[in-house]
Amino acid sequence: MRQNLKKINHQIGVGDLILGKEEKKYLNQVIESSRLSYGPITKKFENLFAEDHDSKFGIFCNSGTSALHIALATLKEKYNWNDEDEIIVPATTFIATSNVVIHNNLKPVFVDVENNTYNINPDLIEDKITDKTKAIIPVHLFGCPSDMDKILMIAEKYDLRIIEDSCETMFANYKGKKVGSFGDIGCFSTYVAHFLVTGIGGFCITNDDELAVILRSMMNHGRDSIYVSIDDDKGKSKNDFKQIIDKRFSFVRLGHSFRATELEAAIGLGQFEKKDFIINRRKEIGKKYIEGFKNLNKHLQLPFIPADRDHNFMMFPIVLKNDVKTEFVNFLENNNIETRDMLPLLNQPVYEKLNLNVDDYPISKWILESGFYIGCHQYITNDEVEYIINKFQKYFVRE
Repeated sequence: MRQNLKKINHQIGVGDLILGKEEKKYLNQVIESSRLSYGPITKKFENLFAEDHDSKFGIFCNSGTSALHIALATLKEKYNWNDEDEIIVPATTFIATSNVVIHNNLKPVFVDVENNTYNINPDLIEDKITDKTKAIIPVHLFGCPSDMDKILMIAEKYDLRIIEDSCETMFANYKGKKVGSFGDIGCFSTYVAHFLVTGIGGFCITNDDELAVILRSMMNHGRDSIYVSIDDDKGKSKNDFKQIIDKRFSFVRLGHSFRATELEAAIGLGQFEKKDFIINRRKEIGKKYIEGFKNLNKHLQLPFIPADRDHNFMMFPIVLKNDVKTEFVNFLENNNIETRDMLPLLNQPVYEKLNLNVDDYPISKWILESGFYIGCHQYITNDEVEYIINKFQKYFVRE
């Protein structure tokens, strides 16, 4: 353990953003165009993102939560679900996953997660399926895809839809196919600390033409799909132009104002040009942590990377095996290493009315009591990685 490390006097955060020349190039294009509403920058970002995730259609909206919300609303409309129909969600995830179910007047049914990937445990799903079950929302947590083969088999057996909550995982492969492209709709977030950062932002992707039309309408107040952009009435025949004029203010469903602007898309395009660096650097840091902590396996459960998929390390999750989390987390925070709890959900005050028993979900309870994560983003330097490893060693290795 090195003793002559550089002193770190600043916080090493769980996420960061540095706007570089790529982002500023597109931002300047938007500023010079004076065009903020849905336009060419957003369209280009949508097309590139969808294509890179093996999908035909991309819809850029104002958050990952909004993406999940309109994904559920779209499937509810298309398949005529009833209020109080049930949606399977993992018992460990960010609260937005289950909140959007409730917001759509549906019922979240929780399933415990695997003890190594922390993703939904496919072997427990069938026990929770009833006549009211309509869909499964697997969450690709922390940068690691869920076991989609098993989930797809269950969905086919019971005729269930799939929404992939991929807000914490981008560009990752599961058996050679990209996350978000397995189910009916894939949802992503471009919030700060995520892979591509746009400030606010999120994505729906799909290969279904009808779903794409409804998604875009849901995002835009429920507007008739004949007019979703101020460019849609340009270059039309006289007859088409008349139809557009007649329907420009025609709203065919209850929608939302979940749109983002060309500014967010411009930042996203710049980030997209650096996606290979972003992913490779996160993987590199993840490997450095794993190597640096390997002698601490008596104390720490480190991330598990199944052989059939990527782990792109949106963050670096850790579960303590025997030690007290509060004491160790406070030690890290006092040494300028930012931490976050590993997505406590079932114990949230707002969910008291659901009458959930955390003891029914033993792995999620274990994660809740003992799990946290640290930053693994591309802006962390090698000196900072070494500093973090050293602090872990100092705490657990008493010399």
